[in-house]
Amino acid sequence: MSASSATAYDAIRGTVLGVVERERLDLDHDLSEVRRTVAEAVDGYQRRARLGDGTALRDPADMASRVLRSLTAFGPLTELLVRPDVEEIFVEGARVTYLDESGRLQALGAPTTEEENRQVVDRLLSATQRRLDAGQPLVQARVLDGRARLTAAISPLCEGLSATIRRHTLRRETLASLRAHGSLTRGAADFLWGVMQASTSLLVSGPPGSGKTSTLSALLAAAPTTHCIRCCEEIRELNVPLPHGSYYEARPAGLDGSAEVSLRDLVKFMLAMRPDRIVVGEVRGSEAFELTRAVNAGCGFACTVHANSARDALTAVVNAAIMAGENVTEPIVRRVFADAIDLVVHLDFDAPPGGVGEGIRRQVTEILAVVPSLHDDFSTEPIFTRAEPGAPLLWTGALPPSAGTVDRRLAGALTLRDLAEGRGARP
Repeated sequence: MSASSATAYDAIRGTVLGVVERERLDLDHDLSEVRRTVAEAVDGYQRRARLGDGTALRDPADMASRVLRSLTAFGPLTELLVRPDVEEIFVEGARVTYLDESGRLQALGAPTTEEENRQVVDRLLSATQRRLDAGQPLVQARVLDGRARLTAAISPLCEGLSATIRRHTLRRETLASLRAHGSLTRGAADFLWGVMQASTSLLVSGPPGSGKTSTLSALLAAAPTTHCIRCCEEIRELNVPLPHGSYYEARPAGLDGSAEVSLRDLVKFMLAMRPDRIVVGEVRGSEAFELTRAVNAGCGFACTVHANSARDALTAVVNAAIMAGENVTEPIVRRVFADAIDLVVHLDFDAPPGGVGEGIRRQVTEILAVVPSLHDDFSTEPIFTRAEPGAPLLWTGALPPSAGTVDRRLAGALTLRDLAEGRGARP
């Protein structure tokens, strides 16, 4: 966009905002009035330009559309927010880039300003109970009717507006769909289905964007309908119907610093709700310590954690639990988790050899069992491994210590070994 066009846009938009404020128009409910105001502002600008005050617009209708979209929708980001192939949008001041499903980082073609992008963020937040201002310069919120997660920061924590909008996958993942996508083999999918029939405890690990939440959703969908499952998240992302159980979302502190409900608070609360399994969408802090209490409560748990390997995930959850600041030593916490965690399902992603147009390849690269240990550190046994991205996810022949419990839960001719081998048909 030329400098003169940008100046015209700012002038017209400023005129419209002045009318909106003066007449107290509601941008959502007084749409016809707002549209009329925009048309009049564009016509007024064109008349002044013909008299020598500014440069006339080449396409007045396009300008009117852009101004209206910036006020009543999400400005230049409107198209990105409805495109099904866009996974993440990154805003850094006036610069907007995005990742599509092929994994390519692309720049937004339409020009934007930091002020305009900030107004988009504020508009996204207007439907939530969260805010972004000097008193709260960091925010995370579920936006677009739960279809996306917004994470944003402003000065003084950063030089200018810095925001990420992550679109959620609306399809309900299952172990069968993960197998169809190439993330799992039949044996691994059937094995994980069997594991979920008992109150086992699992970590789902991987780097950001590797598909942890989708995999956790698929695991929850495989749990028996009679299991009571209680889930909590900072920002709701899991998308699984729970016949017996519920979802809870953390709440930040209010303007006076009170009324905060943290993930740790929610885990404590859920322990009193007689769950068969507690689920924490993403373990990052002191809530991990409360999971150690789940062992004494006799329930399983499942959560995601950022890690570069399955072994690193075990260390990460111990470190997170120590952040609680309780008077418990690291060896004790490690011992509790060593006794509590049954499996780690680790994921990773890469661009396929074909490159452009083939999409990001997200795969389970390892399923690791935690086995009894005679020393302080974790002892593990690989159950399924993948030699490299794209290679088959192969069963090692080993079974986790919980295999006997799972087999009793299956209560039939089918065993966890049968499932891992891909033999027989699971229900």
